[in-house]
Amino acid sequence: MPIPNNGLITENNRQYYEGAQGFIGDDNTTTFLTTFNTDLIFGGPDAWDPNNINYALNNFKLYTSQTAQPGTFEEYVLYYEVVDNAIVFPTAPDQDLYIVVQLKKLDGGQYGLNQAEKAYGQTTEDNYGSYAYITLNDIINNFMVAYVGDGKLIQQAKRTDVIFHAKRGLQEFSYDTLKSIKSQELTVPHSLSVILPQDYVNYVKLAWIDHQGIKHPIYPTNNLTTIPYEKPLQDNSGEPLQDNFGNNIEGTSITEFRWKRNNNDIVNDYGNNGWGAMGYGYGYDQWLYYGFFGQRYGLDPQYSNSNGWFTIDDREGKISFSSNLINKIIVFEYISDGLAYDLDTRVPKMAEEAMYAHIIHAIISLRVNQPEYIINRLRQEKNAKLRNAKIRLSNIKLEEITQVLRGQSKWIKH
Repeated sequence: MPIPNNGLITENNRQYYEGAQGFIGDDNTTTFLTTFNTDLIFGGPDAWDPNNINYALNNFKLYTSQTAQPGTFEEYVLYYEVVDNAIVFPTAPDQDLYIVVQLKKLDGGQYGLNQAEKAYGQTTEDNYGSYAYITLNDIINNFMVAYVGDGKLIQQAKRTDVIFHAKRGLQEFSYDTLKSIKSQELTVPHSLSVILPQDYVNYVKLAWIDHQGIKHPIYPTNNLTTIPYEKPLQDNSGEPLQDNFGNNIEGTSITEFRWKRNNNDIVNDYGNNGWGAMGYGYGYDQWLYYGFFGQRYGLDPQYSNSNGWFTIDDREGKISFSSNLINKIIVFEYISDGLAYDLDTRVPKMAEEAMYAHIIHAIISLRVNQPEYIINRLRQEKNAKLRNAKIRLSNIKLEEITQVLRGQSKWIKH
């Protein structure tokens, strides 16, 4: 049975901030156990060899020095193994030999003598703030120890069942309870489309970034345009054409083509192309000629937008943008289900109890001959703890609310 997580800090300041841990050889010890919060990743066979392709898969580098003085550490290039987060040498290192395990770091760390030896990566930075989370694996181990066994509500439970319900719980929590919002900074290419991220579930918001780093919200097209899911070619009578296998022949979308080539200055000026629909206004560092779209009083609010539009192309798995966003820097915020990568399988400690309540209700409610009052009680406990988790994770600060409410004293004329 795995030992449950005790929730204690195991790293010292050097390990946490620098991502490094040191040891000293004694002519007898061959195994040196690291105590990082992050597991050591050994890339595979011969991953100790810098000339082997697996070496780049390691999330750390190993250095040695005779004096431990700055600028004297050299990258260790001889054979060693990694077993359960321990560095294992075939023979004991010399007495007083200084050994340093450096997790990969954005600045490469401070032990390599040259750029090629430095441990570039972001393993150390990924560990920052990790104390606020507990891993999904620890959630499962803790549940098996605390909630399953003789004299407990769950007498027996398969670990595979607990893993299934824990993953489902993490997915459900990620949608509206946990902070599972990710973001990407992208450049809109000439095709006006970018591919959806690999772990994309739903979008939160998009914005383009100006020269001062200020974001300008981009809104969905809604009823303004659409991207057809199917685009069959037709004959002169309007019937779709088929290939030799009986499938419809797909063409290119005329709707999408026209949308990408439209004139954004007149999107809101339907039926009025004269000077009455145009004007001059002040833009950044010069007077600009524009069409008042999204800026003139009385426009339909759903189209009142001067920042551009986007739409999700579900068929091709892309986001398409309006033509005025070409070459602009955008920030795309989206929801992940929290299970796409090992790094994401973390649960905020403030939602830990809610996860346990979800798992125990899911297991008991699916078993036959369970008293209904027990299931109802577990459901109520699950819902109550989920509400508590949402309140805790809402991150509401009184001073921030006060700052916003100060503006309510201003008179707003309609």
